[in-house]
Amino acid sequence: MIRYALRCKEGHGFESWFASADAYDTLSARGMVACAVCGGTDVEKALMAPKVQSETQAPRPLSAPPTEVESKIAALRAKVEAEATYVGPRFAKEARAIAEGDMPDRPIWGEANLAEAKALIEDGIPVAPLPFSNKSKAN
Repeated sequence: MIRYALRCKEGHGFESWFASADAYDTLSARGMVACAVCGGTDVEKALMAPKVQSETQAPRPLSAPPTEVESKIAALRAKVEAEATYVGPRFAKEARAIAEGDMPDRPIWGEANLAEAKALIEDGIPVAPLPFSNKSKAN
């Protein structure tokens, strides 16, 4: 696994893990590396200092209290799950129907592939990636 610092053409900086340098190159060439902030696929590697762990610095155990970022992501997830309807893989279809007035306006969340998300954005339908997985959510 390799972690890269990335930056999109809009200037958003984020990090992502890849199976290898070749995996990043392949995904990037196919337009499958998207900005975590805006979803844009014009993404490049940014300068990144290597993380060197000293022998006296122990890794953070998984049982350690959550970091501030982990706590904020957990709070966001709780808010989304409490206030929005999970629509799973029907997200793009439902978002479009809501935008077109064919379904009642309500907050929803679910999954969309890159092409679906791009099409929604190009049609002026606001969507945003969420910084958490839906694996524990029942379909």
